[in-house]
Order: sequence, then structure tokens, then C-alpha cells
Amino acid sequence: MSYLRFQTPKENKSNIICFFTLFLYFMGLLPIISEPFSFAYFLAAAIPIAMLQVWSIIYLINPFKYEKSYYLFFGIYGIVNTYIIYLVIQKILYLHIGVKGYLPFIMIWGMFVAILVAINWLNLKALYTGTYYKLQQMKSISVAWVGIGGAGYIIGQILLSIFYTEFATYIIIISCIFLLSILTAYFSTNIHRYFFICRNLDTVKIVEPNFGLPKNERKYKYIYRQI
Repeated sequence: MSYLRFQTPKENKSNIICFFTLFLYFMGLLPIISEPFSFAYFLAAAIPIAMLQVWSIIYLINPFKYEKSYYLFFGIYGIVNTYIIYLVIQKILYLHIGVKGYLPFIMIWGMFVAILVAINWLNLKALYTGTYYKLQQMKSISVAWVGIGGAGYIIGQILLSIFYTEFATYIIIISCIFLLSILTAYFSTNIHRYFFICRNLDTVKIVEPNFGLPKNERKYKYIYRQI
């Protein structure tokens, strides 16, 4: 099945560098530390990001040895990045637009939970109904969502600089950020994939004999195949 199609450890390492830089820092932490600055928002974002950054070190140093646990890490990263995105949305609503009350807060975090649950439910449904392959085209999905979310975010920032007081500008930015959160929420499905790998490690070893081995013990190149 498509769950047993693996990227190489070097590609896993590149994913961390790329997605951390673009999604976690540029589209997540940067809006948090921008004006108007709020220490409360900064602290809420900095703590999980710092913990994730420390954890990522082992995959940057030795992506081959820790290949299996990478999927757990990347799934947790998906949850954290989605959380940061919704923190950005909350900051825009409360500090930029100036909304009041608890209802927007409840709606934001209700959506955060809902999108994670929905994406993971769809992932399981696709996996066990034989349609997972369509969702596993990560290369095309990633490029598409990076293009939509990234371009939309940049356009939104340009509009914000021109029409700073325009309510519609904030809506555009929030909409683009929300689209990005669909991709980061999808990354959280790697948590289930990690436990799937743990339960089926013998099958994984048949498909990819090198899986989880240190670099100096690998004898064969990765074979990208499906069973």
C-alpha cells in the first residue's frame, strides 16, 4: 500500500529545513513577533517551537538512524505548525481587527480541533478503503498548497501595507493562512503512519530493507514501490 512508500532520510532532512523555514518561521513565528507585538502570543508560540526545534536536531544530524521516529516527529510538527497558524489568526482578529469577547476565541480553537480531526479521519478512511494513493501524492499536493498559501500570504501582506485599515485585507490574509493550515494539518497524519510502521515493521523491512539502519550499514538504494 501507499503507506509503505518512503522518502529517503536525506529528503526527510530537507523537509524539516524547508517546512520549518517557510511554514513555521516565515508564515508562523514572523507574524507573531511583528507589530503589534504581544509577549503573551510570543510565549505561546515560542515554547512549542523551541521544543520542536530541539527535537529536530537528531534528524538533522543523523536522519538515517532515526528514520522511523521521524514520522512521529513530523506528525507532531504538523499539529504544532497548525496551532501556530491558528495563533496567528487569533492575533489578527484580536490585535489588528480589534474583536472582543470569547466567541471568536472559541470558534478559532474549535476550528483548530475540527480540522485536525477531519483530516485524520479522511486519512484513515482513504487508507482503509484503498484510496490512500491519491492523498499520498505529497509532491504535487505540497507544491500546490505552497503556491496557494505562500502566494496568497505575500499578496495579503502587500495589500495590508497599502490598505492597512481595510477590513477586507485582514479577511484575505486570514483566508490564505487558513488554506495553509489544511496542508500542515495533513502532516499530522504521519502520527498514525508511525504507529502503522511500528505494527508492521517486518513488512516495512521487506519493502525497504534499509529502513531505520545507520548510513554505514545500508547496502541497497531505496526502491520506491508499492504493495
